[in-house]
This record gives sequence, structure tokens and C-alpha cells, in this order.
Amino acid sequence: MNATSKPLASFLSIAALVVGFAGVLSAYLNYGAVAGQLFVIGMVLMAMRIQCSPQWNSFAFALWVLAFVLQAFTFPQLFLDWPIGPSKYYVSPLIQVIMFGMGTTLSLNDFARVLLIPKSIAIGMVLQFTVMPLTGWALAKAMGFPPEIAAGVVLIGACPGGVASNVIAYLARGDVALSVTMTACSTLASPIMTPLAMGMLAGSEVNVPFNDMMWSILKLTIVPVVAGLVVSYLFQWFKLRGPWLDRCLSVIAMVAICVVIGIIVAQSRDDLFKVGPALVLVAIAHNAIGYLLGYFGAKACRLDETTSRTISIEVGMQNGGMATALAMNVLHSPQAALAGAIFGPWMSVSGSMLASWWRRRPGSVKD
Repeated sequence: MNATSKPLASFLSIAALVVGFAGVLSAYLNYGAVAGQLFVIGMVLMAMRIQCSPQWNSFAFALWVLAFVLQAFTFPQLFLDWPIGPSKYYVSPLIQVIMFGMGTTLSLNDFARVLLIPKSIAIGMVLQFTVMPLTGWALAKAMGFPPEIAAGVVLIGACPGGVASNVIAYLARGDVALSVTMTACSTLASPIMTPLAMGMLAGSEVNVPFNDMMWSILKLTIVPVVAGLVVSYLFQWFKLRGPWLDRCLSVIAMVAICVVIGIIVAQSRDDLFKVGPALVLVAIAHNAIGYLLGYFGAKACRLDETTSRTISIEVGMQNGGMATALAMNVLHSPQAALAGAIFGPWMSVSGSMLASWWRRRPGSVKD
């Protein structure tokens, strides 16, 4: 942290503490709505404070997400009734914006890299599309969730890796090139693999229209990713590409993810009060099992430490935004979208913690 940012960080810390104390006092005096808004403001101030710290700024996104979740709980109308129409119709365009941003980070070399490291890619893909959907199905059965909630848990497990995994791999000193390539490959495979896993594991819970889901995934992910790839090359061709573009797209993607989560939480607020705690426990277990089986599965295949860590992150972190959009647009179920809304924020938190742990324990490239 440089000298000019220290006064700002100190101010934000004090402001967050004062606002947080005022929120606790308001809650004690039974001013629930006021307390909720004060907690949101306090969380925003704390997120801004953490962004000032190079050591902890990877946790800032999780706090932004939690602020939007709390806002959706305390004032759901903000995420439901928009002057431009019902907010649910904007979930898909927001997901497409996120995937477009992902496409701008890719290049044809990322896909060509599959030919150089086919073993690592193949192992990661197999683990991702077996471990996660099967774990989701087993946990949903064990918890006895209602059919639509259970289908949502399977759906988040059946989705490809999320773009946040690339950032976490970088923070954990993993193989970023492998992470980006795995995310790209699993996304390209998702129009077939996601509906297939859903039909096999959740077909008895809800109606899973294979063709509709496949085309929806193509529109949600493949088309915007390809568009982002083309735009990236055009910017490079005209020598307009620079750090400013990556920063802008990162901020836009973060805002889009937060808004999508806010919409889903607001729409399913009553259901969250009923199954929220149990769904949070399932999210933690599902995510942890993905990390563990991804890491030890890669180790069992005699991959090196850095590669094993990267595959662990890719397997454990799913595309929650895609799961949310599919639940809303294909399954037509806000209840099924709950898993994506809860799993997404938790994956950001757990991924940041795992990255911090591994960053302090750098592994050798070769065991």
C-alpha cells in the first residue's frame, strides 16, 4: 500500500466500523430496514477498504457480492421492478456480457495449447464433468431438497468452470495458461455435457429439455465468447488493446455478476428463508469436495503440484451465472436458480482463501 492510499484506507476502516456499529444499534432497537441498509453501506465501505490492500484485495469481490445479497434481502423491490421492465428478463443479457468479457481474455493460442498438454486438459475435463454433477446429486439427495432446489444443485455441478477460476489460479500461483484453457474447453463442451448430466441426474426431478438447454448454452456462452475473441483481435490489430480495457471489462463483469445474484435472491427471498442455511452447507460441501477430488485426482494421475492445484481450482469453481440463467430461462424456476445464487458468492470466498493459502506455500513445477 503506497503512502497516498493509507489515509484513505484508514478513513474507510473507521467509517465501516462506525456504520456497522450504527447498524447493530438499529437492529437492537428493532429498526430492521434501517439496520439492513446500514449493514449494506458498511459492507461496501469494507470492500473498498480491502481493495486498497494488495494483500487482501482478492476478498473484495466476495464482499461486494454479499452487499448485493443483503440489499436484495432488505429491499428486494430494487431488484424486481425496473422502469425498463421486469428484472428477470435481463439475467441472460448480463450473463452474455460476462461471457463476452471472458472471450476478450482468450486467444487462439489458448485452444491450440490443448495439443501441447492434452493429458492435463483431459484429466481436468473428466474430473469436472463427473465429480461435480455426481456430488451435487448425492448432496441434494442426502439433504432431501424439494425437486426444483435439488435440480438447481445438480445444475451448478453440471456447468463448466467459471471465469473467476482464472483469477484464483493466478493468485494461487497456479498455471494460469492451463486454467484459461480448461475454462475455454469446458465452456465449449458445455452445450453437450451440461444437458447430458442434467438429463441423467435430474431428469426425474424436473423436466430437462435437452435441445432447449443446448441452444440456450450456445447463446449464453459460445456466441458471446466468440464475439469477445473477435473483438480482442480487432483491438490488437488496431493497437487499441491495453490494461485499461482489461480493467474496464473486469469491473463490468463484476457489476453484472453482482446484479444477477441480487435479482435471483430478491425473486426467491421467501424460499431462501426456508432452505437457505441447508443450501449454504451444501454449497460449502460441494465446493470443498470439488477442490479435494480435483487435487487428489490430478495427483493420482501423477501430475505435478502446480498442475494439480490448477485442476483443483477449475474443478471446484463452477460457472454460477450460467447455472442461474439456465434455471431461469430453460427450467423456468427461480427455485432452481437459488443454488447458483448461493454457490457463486461462496466460491468467490473459498477460492480467495484457497489462493491465499497456496500463495504462501508455493509448490514446485516438478515433484
